Amino acid sequence: MAYPDNLLSEGEHVVIHKHPHWKMLIVPVFCFLVTVGIGGYLAGLVADTSWKTVGWIALAAVCVLSFIWLTLTPLVRWRTTHFIVTNNRVMAREGFINRTGIDIPLSRINSVRFEHGLIDRIVGCGTLIVESASDDPLEFDDIPQVERVHSLLYREVNDNPNDDFQPGQHHQQHEER
Repeated sequence: MAYPDNLLSEGEHVVIHKHPHWKMLIVPVFCFLVTVGIGGYLAGLVADTSWKTVGWIALAAVCVLSFIWLTLTPLVRWRTTHFIVTNNRVMAREGFINRTGIDIPLSRINSVRFEHGLIDRIVGCGTLIVESASDDPLEFDDIPQVERVHSLLYREVNDNPNDDFQPGQHHQQHEER
């Protein structure tokens, strides 16, 4: 799903648009399977009782609430979390009801690095750390293909025409002389 063009500035285009890695959905899927399994087992136990209708209604209510809380909410959170790199800025957006976001102009970024442990390396994700003019570095967790995102972001930062420092500029001036 592409980032809406009407939310971009004139001349701005999306370089990278990612949702968090699918590993964020492992626990919600596991919770769903456990809820269905336990719910089915308990429904079988309630079937032999005289109060089975009330038991099934209570069981259904508990299963639906746990599905919403443990499965649907994390799925919606995952789907509504975006990490976007454009040719002008880095953006992070998250939330469905309470929406939050941050924009970092590429010209304000001092350094970009990534971290990923063994499990992250196996599944192909990691944490991207962006150091900008702000006090603390910003960490974006569970970025898919974090090494590729890191190199593309680094390339965008160093190729940014609005930046004071352009790596190839000094070299070109010497060639012209």
